[in-house]
Order: sequence, then structure tokens, then C-alpha cells
Amino acid sequence: QVHLVESGGGSVQTGGSLRLSCAASGVTYSNFCMGWFRQGPGKERKGVATIDSDGNTEYADSVKGRFTISKDNGKNTLYLQMSNLKVEDSDMYYCAAGSGFTAFQALHIGGLESGMEYWGTGTRVTISS
Repeated sequence: QVHLVESGGGSVQTGGSLRLSCAASGVTYSNFCMGWFRQGPGKERKGVATIDSDGNTEYADSVKGRFTISKDNGKNTLYLQMSNLKVEDSDMYYCAAGSGFTAFQALHIGGLESGMEYWGTGTRVTISS
């Protein structure tokens, strides 16, 4: 059974930083495309950053230069370093794993019903001005 557990969310002021982590059991990160997605109430899940099994990464335009996705295959942990945070970054953030995706595919379609196979329960990020 696959479990993805996010941590590291919280409340910070604009310009601050957070690091999200996603620990996995039942899935080997090196075999999957991993990603971070965000979702607000009544909104679709959107890709934030993804990393595939070859280590290729993709980022949403809104976070390029501010967020960095990485993974530690030995620890089966995914990270999202978030810097220079803005109010509009506030949301629930979800970790996800999917097989057969490139980082580009996962970023753009991973949040759909037919997208990433496994999802965590989310961690909230709140940025205040």
C-alpha cells in the first residue's frame, strides 16, 4: 500500500521561505515521476513542480526561479524548497507520484483524474503580507 505524507507547510510572511517534504512508503521514488501540486477550494489541481525518474524537472511559470524541487531516492523523500514567497502562493500543496510520466507531462496533466496515481493528503501554505 502506498502512502505519501507531506510536511513542512505553515504560515510565513511575503518574502519568506518554506521547505515542503514528502515521505513515501510502498513506492520507490526512483521508479516514478514525482510532483508537487496545489489546489484551492473549488479549483482544479495545478502542477507546481515535477521531477521524473531521469531527474528532469519542470516548473510552473509562476514559481520559476523561486521554487526548487528535489528528491532523495535513498530516503524516498521529495522536497520543495520555496523561496521569496508571495501571497498568491497560499494554497494546499499535495505530493503525488505517477508512473510513465515525463516531468513535462506530469506538470501539465498530472493533476487530472487520469493523472498521477498516488496522492498525499496535503499540507497548507499560508503567506501573509
